[in-house]
Amino acid sequence: MTDFETLAADVDADLAREDVAVNGVRLSVVTAGPADGDVVVLLHGFPEFWYSWRKQIPALADAGLRVIVPDMRGYNESEKPRGRDAYRIDRLVGDVAGLVDEFAESGTAHVVGHDWGGAVAWSVASRRADVVDRLAILNAPHPERFRELLRTPAQLKRSWYMFTFQLPRVPEWGLRRNGADAIGQLFADSMPPAETRHYREAFLQPGAATAAINYYRSFIREGARDELPLLSASTPIPDGRVDAPTLVCWGLDDEALVPANADGLDEWVPDLRVERIPDAGHWVQLDAADRVNDALLAHLDAA
Repeated sequence: MTDFETLAADVDADLAREDVAVNGVRLSVVTAGPADGDVVVLLHGFPEFWYSWRKQIPALADAGLRVIVPDMRGYNESEKPRGRDAYRIDRLVGDVAGLVDEFAESGTAHVVGHDWGGAVAWSVASRRADVVDRLAILNAPHPERFRELLRTPAQLKRSWYMFTFQLPRVPEWGLRRNGADAIGQLFADSMPPAETRHYREAFLQPGAATAAINYYRSFIREGARDELPLLSASTPIPDGRVDAPTLVCWGLDDEALVPANADGLDEWVPDLRVERIPDAGHWVQLDAADRVNDALLAHLDAA
């Protein structure tokens, strides 16, 4: 495992790391920026960890924000509870609410999420609106919009891996083999091998692969069809309304999510701004860091 000090040297900011117990789980949290700044929580996706925000942390901290970047439960240096049930959306929402309570004296924070972190951020904003000041989403579909698009051949074809992840043990074997080479290949177009190595090492930690895949297993198989309803159009789900001012940054070259995921969101999000970014893929915060940073700073009133 690459140690924190080595990773922190790649980030142009003064970073600290601490373990925080929230919502019954121990989370490893990286912090930056002034202690009295408005809090912004950055939530990574699959198969990432705090390091995915290395190009955003300095910009946000320099703007006076208190930046809180956890390894999500199950990832990197955070605790890895066993079983699919530990990764249900209510547990993940509770983790974020706990972090806000731990770090934000006001009881509210800006919440920014990418991929699975974005899925959690959408749910925090709709289920725990009391803890969210402003919301920013990077290439993560709103659950209601995704529900609509998953019935289309284009999105269903791109979502094949979610169904493969329901198999026992096979996904872990495939992703861990050859030193987690498959994980490195996911990032190959967005960073050099010297950086993809950190993601492979994080994924190879004991229990990390199963924990990461259990996000998918839990959402689909453990009664969370309210967030990812794949089987029945009549399944009751929350209305998904988000009242917080919301920014969506969408890399249009995403191979897993069709661009239409960024369309039609005002049905659920009345205060919305969408930045569609060409020549950027799923890892938009890396592929178009300057544009994403400018959009975030403007949205968070920190420019």
